[in-house]
Amino acid sequence: MNVQRIIIDCDPGIDDAVSLLLALASPEVEVLGVTTVCGNIPVDATTRNALTICHLAGRDDIPVYSGAVRPILREPIMAEFSGGSGLGNAVLEAPVRKAEVLHAVDYLVKTLVEAGERGEKITLCAHGPLTNLALMIRHSPAVAKGIERIVLMGGAFRAGGNRTRTAEFNMLADPHAAAIVVSAGIPITMLPLDATYQAMATPERVEKIRAVPGKVAQTVADILTFWDRKDLKRYGSLGGPLHDPLVPAYVIRPDLFTIESTFVEVEWRSELCFGQTVADWYGRTDAAHNVDVVLGVNAEGFFDLLTERLASYGN
Repeated sequence: MNVQRIIIDCDPGIDDAVSLLLALASPEVEVLGVTTVCGNIPVDATTRNALTICHLAGRDDIPVYSGAVRPILREPIMAEFSGGSGLGNAVLEAPVRKAEVLHAVDYLVKTLVEAGERGEKITLCAHGPLTNLALMIRHSPAVAKGIERIVLMGGAFRAGGNRTRTAEFNMLADPHAAAIVVSAGIPITMLPLDATYQAMATPERVEKIRAVPGKVAQTVADILTFWDRKDLKRYGSLGGPLHDPLVPAYVIRPDLFTIESTFVEVEWRSELCFGQTVADWYGRTDAAHNVDVVLGVNAEGFFDLLTERLASYGN
């Protein structure tokens, strides 16, 4: 098995928590570390939640690095659906490990530059605002030599926005950072709302997870029940879209996804379209393609994978 080495940059967050649990249970990837960012909730809380989820998974060996406390230029915005703690109504055991002293951006720079010098590459899995990654790129462009690919959850195209009419939350939370990342010349796979809305945690799918024995699966079932948006008009079913877990799922099982390569920019000048991801689907410019955009998801295959990996935690 070709094991891919990954670093997860996140802002847990309910779906971030599920994403971490999926990655940590998957032998196809080796999680080198977790970096946290201000996003769903302030960075001290996202860091605490990352440590808590690693502890739930029995992976206190995973180092967690606290990162950017705010976006590059705009004021912070918070998510609306993860509850006050960021993990819904879950009551979880406190972690035994503390965050590392090294700042997340310094960790990313050090790890990726050293990997590049050794001729190695690491995949970055990003499912929060891209502040840490943008600061990393601005601090040391040499990190690119150590990056296999950035796989990120963010953006919205034909689906429209989920926080404004035109913008998805992660892009809106720090559009200046997102613009830096997508223009950096690093291979990128983007999972926008167009894809993630296809992965609905319906009550039926949640009950399949609840039927799996063990604390981890039961916790996921509980927080996904909390996650239910109950918005048939918007989503076409009950449940909530599982945005972030599609990131490690893509790394583990790319065969479950269909992509289209195109040129993407992130709008950061317009008040009306602030944070919008704009794609050149029909070749209206001569710009080189810079993003592989995921447009299709085998939802049943994804939920089968998630349920199987949650079962691997046992009792």
